[in-house]
Amino acid sequence: MTHYCYFCKQTYTSAHYDMKDFAAIDFETANGQRSSICSVGLVVVRDGEITIRHYRLVRPYPNYYNYWNTQVHGMSFQDTAHAAPFPEVWREIIPLIEGLPLVAHNRPFDEGCLKAAFQAYGMEYPGYPFHCTLRASRLAFGRDLPNHQLQTVALRCGYDLTQHHHALTDAEACARIALKIL
Repeated sequence: MTHYCYFCKQTYTSAHYDMKDFAAIDFETANGQRSSICSVGLVVVRDGEITIRHYRLVRPYPNYYNYWNTQVHGMSFQDTAHAAPFPEVWREIIPLIEGLPLVAHNRPFDEGCLKAAFQAYGMEYPGYPFHCTLRASRLAFGRDLPNHQLQTVALRCGYDLTQHHHALTDAEACARIALKIL
């Protein structure tokens, strides 16, 4: 059976991947520009077990915060004023994710942030394979859930997400969801 994901704008089959090795990733942004990554959370899963949790603040580009983004994640200019820029942070992440597919909840947003940051810094995007737990949730749970927001799906998969919009806890929630339904 095939399904169309309006967020991803792609058609998918309902195949279960049974992924045991992947990296769940989440970005928070400072403003409406996708390149304005201000924090990144990464959770690496190997053989079905979480092996690495990695969190970094990032000096956003462009370097300003808008009110609504700050309301969502609570970060402001002072939090990232002395943080490393994206290229430096990404150099730390590359060896952690080497050879792994990436997983995000609402892949178009996180993949879009990653591509925009690469473009903003003149870096060549390597075409990381991405999977989407939002899409997978819609396929796995359909109308059994009131919505498919990260915290709702995480709770359905047995993970109580208490710090929503913190990049590391969101990445861990995504990893826990992926282990259950991808």
